[in-house]
Amino acid sequence: MTLAFLTEQILAKKTFLCVGLDPDLDKLPKHLLTESDPVFAFNKAIIDATAPYSVAYKPNLAFYEVLGTKGWTSLEKTIDYLNTHYPNHFTIADAKRGDIGNTSRMYAKTFFELLNFDSVTVAPYMGKDSVEPFLEFEGKHTILLALTSNEGASDFQLNKKDRLFEKVIETSRKWKNAENLMYVVGATQTNHLKKIRELIPESFLLIPGVGAQGGSLEEVCRIGMNKNIGLLVNSSRGIIYQSGGSDFADKAMEEAQKIQGEMAKYLEEYCH
Repeated sequence: MTLAFLTEQILAKKTFLCVGLDPDLDKLPKHLLTESDPVFAFNKAIIDATAPYSVAYKPNLAFYEVLGTKGWTSLEKTIDYLNTHYPNHFTIADAKRGDIGNTSRMYAKTFFELLNFDSVTVAPYMGKDSVEPFLEFEGKHTILLALTSNEGASDFQLNKKDRLFEKVIETSRKWKNAENLMYVVGATQTNHLKKIRELIPESFLLIPGVGAQGGSLEEVCRIGMNKNIGLLVNSSRGIIYQSGGSDFADKAMEEAQKIQGEMAKYLEEYCH
């Protein structure tokens, strides 16, 4: 999917919501546990309920890999369902991969060819040769970890002497096929978002941390939105676990609709 098409979808639907598909068996509604594939049953219901109010979905690989081969099967069924029934939604494999070149190439083929995701999250620590194999795939996007929302972000990313996140962004712009890069920026890091927009004014940002982690959607939009919108704001727990009962999909829909309403307002206010 091209980012121009993604922008068209955002403007048409008046939303830049990404729904995180993080299915935890301990949190799934009990009635789904009798299904042959509870994870896929949960994901399918969430997707069908929230699709009108979102433009992207982001399965977090950890929630599938912990289930072994069954989890991998659930992931395959989920991405196949999205690509078949909701091809206009942008898909993100939240895998945080990144290794030496030949290994990264295998990761890239897994997510871009085998599973046919539109994008994958990648850790930049090993540098250019660990990321460029992902960037070789036409029409696919690599979402580089830049500045995260977690407490430990300050250990390395926010070193006052040499801010690593700035170096990551500046250096990555020099890599081959850098136009295929997007960046992860946590919603709780809005005090650094102005600087990030100075470094990458045109790039799309994947913004986790709104809602359950305390990030402000209004502040993210005010500082981070560009002329092409340039934002995908992710919500996982705040949408998919609104209810643990048989009404879980309806409650997820209501929350997604609420967020979409806020986003429509901010698109009107901050997108010029």
